[in-house]
Amino acid sequence: MIDHRVLTAATALIVLVATTPAWADDAPPPPPPQDVWIGKGQFGFLQSKGNSDAESINGNIDLSRYDGAWKNELLVTGLYGKSADIVSAERWDARQQTNYNFSDRLYMFGAFRYEHDLFNGFQYQASLTTGSGYKVIATDATSLTLQAGVGYRRLRPETLTMDSSGAVISRVPLEATGEIIGTAGADYSHKFNATTVLTNKFLMEAGSDNTMLQDNIALTVKMSTRLALSVGYAVIDNTNPAAPLKKVDTMTTVNIQFAF
Repeated sequence: MIDHRVLTAATALIVLVATTPAWADDAPPPPPPQDVWIGKGQFGFLQSKGNSDAESINGNIDLSRYDGAWKNELLVTGLYGKSADIVSAERWDARQQTNYNFSDRLYMFGAFRYEHDLFNGFQYQASLTTGSGYKVIATDATSLTLQAGVGYRRLRPETLTMDSSGAVISRVPLEATGEIIGTAGADYSHKFNATTVLTNKFLMEAGSDNTMLQDNIALTVKMSTRLALSVGYAVIDNTNPAAPLKKVDTMTTVNIQFAF
């Protein structure tokens, strides 16, 4: 079953922004620069020492390029965590999406996603999807884009065996499978003022073998034209991982963000 807390939170956010009045009178956002890559990156490192030493590293690169009616997006994220000298998290996720804009609001998309997570019960998940999207809200202060489509996903589950300390002592890859999936996403942002922005990105890939849900919310405060401080919370739900792994992973981050 899909974790209803994730769906409820995402639905509540969409309903909230969709029912807030007065956006129709707001000024539209300025046009993006053409024919150049723009974007941002962020990096975070946490370390604690005491009865149990722990450390974690996370980061991402988020790029966009506009060429007339075309838009290309690339997002690469990584996470590594260790506690008491035992690796407890190691994850890489890469997404690429190309949009063709029919108007300022309506577009078609094609997307590719590859995920490699050593602790979620899947050796890899790779998907190709296509569909359409619509910018429900597009003002200088607030934006909300929804998209949905279909595609094909290939995934390979694996069984992990851990010792009493939580260290992985063996990995047994299971048979890889492929299936038709449905996908849906939401991308929301709101500027409270010139320096403070709230963002929320939601992605779902639903199939008979597994349904993957990701929800990332972040509050970013600019410190200069290039640097910002970002505090985020992420939820990742795989509904059918290999036993005995948990279905839901959560992560809280404090990162330095840089624009380019």
